[in-house]
Amino acid sequence: MTTTYTVPTLVDGNLRLRRPHLDDVAARLEAGNDPDIQRMYGVDPSAVQPVTKDSADAWVKYHVDQIYSWFIDIDDRLSGVIFLHSLNQTDRRAIVSIGLLRPENLGHGYGSRAMHLLLAEAFGPLNLHRIALRVIDFNTRAIAAYKKAGFVEEGRERQSACVGGQFHDDVMMGMLAPEYLSQGRGVS
Repeated sequence: MTTTYTVPTLVDGNLRLRRPHLDDVAARLEAGNDPDIQRMYGVDPSAVQPVTKDSADAWVKYHVDQIYSWFIDIDDRLSGVIFLHSLNQTDRRAIVSIGLLRPENLGHGYGSRAMHLLLAEAFGPLNLHRIALRVIDFNTRAIAAYKKAGFVEEGRERQSACVGGQFHDDVMMGMLAPEYLSQGRGVS
């Protein structure tokens, strides 16, 4: 894990994780902000604004500036993002965040496939020992996918998210390298 890390392109069939580029702004603008998807990230659906050129530009620039960020392409179309943040080199740990942008991509296993590609990179070439994530309690589809990938619920931050005027728990989940390796997946 060094700052000279070069983000590789990771591929699983029609799903590709690739380095973000500044020329992705038009694709991000086209993907929009679906209120139901944004709600799963903890955003009040009534507060969701359309993507503007400026907000798309800022979103893309943010991910371009992140060392461990991949855009998710499905059938060569920008469809989401997955990235590692809060890296601690001493403890060999990081937090993963993932988000699909297009409603038509939900429920087809794309998020799970992207997560598996990232975990192989994180526990392989990046030599991490622990990956953590947090997810809002009503995002049962994501929680089920994370458990299927091998993440374990480690706790809850009670009523830490207010969405649509209602409080919800954040579920904290984690996975250790030995747990990942015990799944027989190995690393690339």
